[in-house]
Amino acid sequence: MSAPVFSPAILRGAALAAILAVGTATTALAQDDDNPWPIQIDDERATIIVYQPQPESFAGNVVTARAALSVTELGKTEPVFGVMWVSARLETDRDTRTARILDIEVTAVRFPESTAEQEQTLARIIETEVPQWDLEISLDRLSASLALLEERRATNDQLKTDPPVILVVDHPAVLVTIDGDPIIEDIDNTDMKTVVNTAFAIIYEPGTKRYYLYAADSAWYASPEVLDGWETTNAVPDKVSGLIPPDTTEAASDSTRPADAEIPAIIVATKPTELIVTEGAPQFASVEGSELLYLSNSQSDVLMDIDSQQYYIVLSGRWFRAGSLEGPWSFVAADSLPATFQDIPPESEQGPLRPYIAGTDEARDAVMDNQIPQTAAVKRSEAKLDVQYDGDPQFEPIEDTEMEYAVNTQTSVILAEGKYYAVDDAVWFVAARPTGPWVLADSVPDVIYTMPPSAPVYQVKYVYIYDTTPEVVYVGYYPGYTGSYVYHTTVVYGTGWYYHPWYATYYYPRPVTWGFHVRYNPWYGWSYGFGWTNGWFTFGIGFGGGWGWRPCCYGGWWGPARYRAGYRHGYYHGRRAGFRAGYRAGYRAGNRPSTRPSTRQNLYRNQTNRARTAQARPATGNRRPSSAAGRPNNVYADRNGNVQRRNNNGSWDSRGSGSWNPNTGGGNRAGGSPSNMNRDYQSRQRGSSRTQSYNRSRGGGGGRGGGGRRR
Repeated sequence: MSAPVFSPAILRGAALAAILAVGTATTALAQDDDNPWPIQIDDERATIIVYQPQPESFAGNVVTARAALSVTELGKTEPVFGVMWVSARLETDRDTRTARILDIEVTAVRFPESTAEQEQTLARIIETEVPQWDLEISLDRLSASLALLEERRATNDQLKTDPPVILVVDHPAVLVTIDGDPIIEDIDNTDMKTVVNTAFAIIYEPGTKRYYLYAADSAWYASPEVLDGWETTNAVPDKVSGLIPPDTTEAASDSTRPADAEIPAIIVATKPTELIVTEGAPQFASVEGSELLYLSNSQSDVLMDIDSQQYYIVLSGRWFRAGSLEGPWSFVAADSLPATFQDIPPESEQGPLRPYIAGTDEARDAVMDNQIPQTAAVKRSEAKLDVQYDGDPQFEPIEDTEMEYAVNTQTSVILAEGKYYAVDDAVWFVAARPTGPWVLADSVPDVIYTMPPSAPVYQVKYVYIYDTTPEVVYVGYYPGYTGSYVYHTTVVYGTGWYYHPWYATYYYPRPVTWGFHVRYNPWYGWSYGFGWTNGWFTFGIGFGGGWGWRPCCYGGWWGPARYRAGYRHGYYHGRRAGFRAGYRAGYRAGNRPSTRPSTRQNLYRNQTNRARTAQARPATGNRRPSSAAGRPNNVYADRNGNVQRRNNNGSWDSRGSGSWNPNTGGGNRAGGSPSNMNRDYQSRQRGSSRTQSYNRSRGGGGGRGGGGRRR
């Protein structure tokens, strides 16, 4: 008999959330291997087993998938196998790497072995049972499965790949970045001044006619000039030191004052710059399993290809090549690196470089992860915005478009098609005038998504409106909003463009790419570092002004904070080993976190958004499905709606005529060929491995600082 297909009307509503349910290690679904699949529905009429779904698309906040399942009716012993297709709207949380299921619609169900009566019975069971469940999805399993889809590479050829200034020194040093020429302003209610266009705390005291740079733990530098001449000092006026908030961070275990020769020199840069520091003359060691060497007495990620005798360095996810460490450096696309780069073992010290190397599993994972948005529902009643301008609103054209953007505010405000649109913490607002009143937007013009990277407000094109109701607006943002982009099949940080800041009465910084030792971590995105120390010596980052805590790519740098990493003892005897071990266990840090907050912090949970976002809730009740303990997670659905089973020896069986039959991949069933099914199997295995690694990193604590192994 022909295989009937259910009408969507039969299974409408929250009819099949089960096929997407993944759960986490903290839920009742978890088994010893952190994998709840398959899951089981126990109903008075039948037992339904649902196997791990296979996503087919993910657009906006809607995922579609197919899944194999079986139903054993009461009083019978033989199950009937079938395939179901579903569409679901998700609310994602990248902090916990899970997503809540908000709405489910089953679009089709196919049971080759069933009768029409059995199909109707199954539909009724699912329709009444599943809406009561409280379900989550693992983003790592979802991401791994999405890697099988046709890749929606977001490669943008307009990203800048020009190298920054790359400095090389053979002694301890810290890079202090100033955004252009120093801008020096009065500090309110004092006779002192500060450099406002830097993330570092630099204070000028007129009595001594000296500048003071705070290095935390009561350590200071002083100089008569901002750009040069910095030396450590113990003679800091009380009114200067009194401006710095108390350091509440714990001292590192190796907090002993370094010898004078080990105290870092200060290098001030007013242009996009990165710093390579070696302890003495450069030394190289072999990268196991490859024809590569790595710079062993440095925290910088520098490799040498033995065959070509070329040096390679990765900065903000971009590779640069030179014939010597002194340069000149030129950009190399990640898919044009020497083949031996892919030989770097994942478990090795250089394993964390693999996300930047095209063709590796880590690079594919990072690209697919970049296509998963952070989502939320914003309440109309609580969504408010007040845009502050430095004087009257001023607008400038956006290159190659008919749009304009506001230059004298820290809020991203765009004039498009006669209206003003603003993004505040990944939420769109609209107004008839640049000063408001602002209301939550129901939509934005498509032209906004043609924004070129040359625009300082480029990141807003990664903020979306998915749907609306009278009460809420469903919104989301992709990692591009926080500076993570796909370029040449890998992820990079920042656009590479230099954007001039605004300065009049106030200073408004623009997104930056260089100068902050940005590194990628598979669980927490891009993280930031600033300088080094051996535990005793720690730089304070940010003083006063409007820097805020935020990542640099959507307004502001980071507020008062501390950066601790290993210089000498901390690095050579702790940081490197700790990070290497942490990478193998899901970036579980071996030492204290060494970087600033990551780009994956959920903006919809911050102080601004907390009150205006609605909490996702299951339709009814809060029941969780049970795990089908003891059943292997080895049943799949092919693209044609056939049910396939993978055996322990790697062979495949097809379900038909009430039994399993060997599948040789012949005939017209290309969707069920062993090669296609093996890709699904490998994806499922990798997703499970990533979920386990993430859960271990959560249990280990301290993992959120990962990604700062070296500079």
